[in-house]
Amino acid sequence: MAWIILLLAGLLEVAWAVGLKYSAGFTRLWPSLATVAAMAASVALLGLALRTLPLGTAYTVWTGIGAVGTVILGMLLFGEPISPARLLCVSLIVIGILGLKLLGPG
Repeated sequence: MAWIILLLAGLLEVAWAVGLKYSAGFTRLWPSLATVAAMAASVALLGLALRTLPLGTAYTVWTGIGAVGTVILGMLLFGEPISPARLLCVSLIVIGILGLKLLGPG
């Protein structure tokens, strides 16, 4: 169950990172409120997952989900460059996340 909570926390990290773009530096009310809510929920869920998962593993997986999801949505929503080198780098992050999940405790 802790891994599911951590996955949700990571997805909410993606949501708040993308929300930062839509909030235009916290100058737009509704995107700003949604961003802050996603931030709070993401950190709260991370805290719940840390009750049973190791800190280093959980934090790295959380930030990895956030990084990968944000890069992908940046490409899809904001026209950021898609190149083989960028996709390779994202793949390496995913491999690291899977390695921590499959080889570590928890």
